[in-house]
Amino acid sequence: MKKTLVSALTTALVVGAASTTFAAANPFSDVPAGHWAYDAITQLAADGVIEGYGDGTFRGDRQITRYEMAQMIAKAMAKNPGGVDKALLDKLAAEFSDELNNLGVRVANLEKHADKVKWTGKVEYTYHSFRRDDGWALFDNDKNKKNSNGYVFRLEPKAEVNDHWTVNARLDSEGDMKSSSSNETRLKRAWAQGDYKNFQVKLGKFEFYTNEHGLVWDTEMSGAMATFGKDFKGTIFAGRLGKDAFLGSTKYENWDAYKTGLGYEGWHNHNLDSASIYGLNLQYDKGGKQGFFGGAGYYHLSSENFKLISKDDKANIWSLNAGYRFSPKAKLWASYAQNSKVDYSGVKKNSWQVQFDYGTYDNAKVKGSWSAYLAYRQFGYGATLAGTVEDDVLLGTKGIGIGAAWAPFKNVGLLVKYFNGKLNDRIGKDLAGGKDKASQLFGRVELFF
Repeated sequence: MKKTLVSALTTALVVGAASTTFAAANPFSDVPAGHWAYDAITQLAADGVIEGYGDGTFRGDRQITRYEMAQMIAKAMAKNPGGVDKALLDKLAAEFSDELNNLGVRVANLEKHADKVKWTGKVEYTYHSFRRDDGWALFDNDKNKKNSNGYVFRLEPKAEVNDHWTVNARLDSEGDMKSSSSNETRLKRAWAQGDYKNFQVKLGKFEFYTNEHGLVWDTEMSGAMATFGKDFKGTIFAGRLGKDAFLGSTKYENWDAYKTGLGYEGWHNHNLDSASIYGLNLQYDKGGKQGFFGGAGYYHLSSENFKLISKDDKANIWSLNAGYRFSPKAKLWASYAQNSKVDYSGVKKNSWQVQFDYGTYDNAKVKGSWSAYLAYRQFGYGATLAGTVEDDVLLGTKGIGIGAAWAPFKNVGLLVKYFNGKLNDRIGKDLAGGKDKASQLFGRVELFF
């Protein structure tokens, strides 16, 4: 049985590489982007199933031996990447059982003795330096500038229940580099997940990050979520947002000042209550190297907090997003959201952003990969309730954001972001005495394991 290495990549079906919607960065100089096996090769390399040669080549036209084929199968069995076709894997294991046993793989007992719990995680250090010319108590000592040095140690266990179901968790230990006593450890997420063909369901407390790229939500939700479809996906969800994540964590003590029109940071922490939520997302994304993607979302929330900016305790947020992928490296996208219930003149009822991305950085999976972006954002308090804030854009501001990421080594990432803009609301400008500048510098080192 002789095959070339490229032909042997029909075994990529074992790890589902050919069906991925976004290929990893190509680590091999002799595999062009237009090659029929490009997606399979890059994904298998990212999953650690194939390694190539020390000179950065793949040499796909070279014939391989049964022993080399068995090595790839053994790595696929050991690493067990996502999308495994277990029936095909069992057939290949039977065909190469002698070679696998010579490699020290006991095929008959492999699944029995496999570790059902996988641990991944990261360590990250983050530096913030941000300025906002409004003098709110958001800043230390009533200054308009604040610096922070924080770290996170994160563990993410995943345990297999059966062929379709897993239980998952995320444990974060956070602290301030300035104080050894400020460490806080929390179980951020814990959920059960069922994965079927073109269907996924989550139950528990899980990540809530929707199609607007952090414009509206980048938090956790407790409840249920179901996703249907392949290229065109529909997602329905219902549950609650906890008060630790809902409406941010900014402190402002002068509640009377809020009610008289002097500030509205107070609504972030005054009598915080959790919020019930349900909604729907529709999204089209065929993936691949080129093409359009986009969709819409709707979110209905109920909380006593909304009486501060609405006539009742409700929030109705609808959103749109659209983009175009020019190549595997380059894409342009935009998103918009509006809360139709906001009726307080000092609160922006909408948020929007447009961004151009270029590069292949994906959590430092490939050494030397990098990416950069250029964006314009407007994040209003009425629509961005728990979005991605304080990475570059600040809540209640609008302006330009730029950033870059680089992996000097595999699983080691360096990120830098900068935002420069202005306050985006009447109240903030009044407090600032006519000043309206806002800026931020963000830097991060992250190590994945």
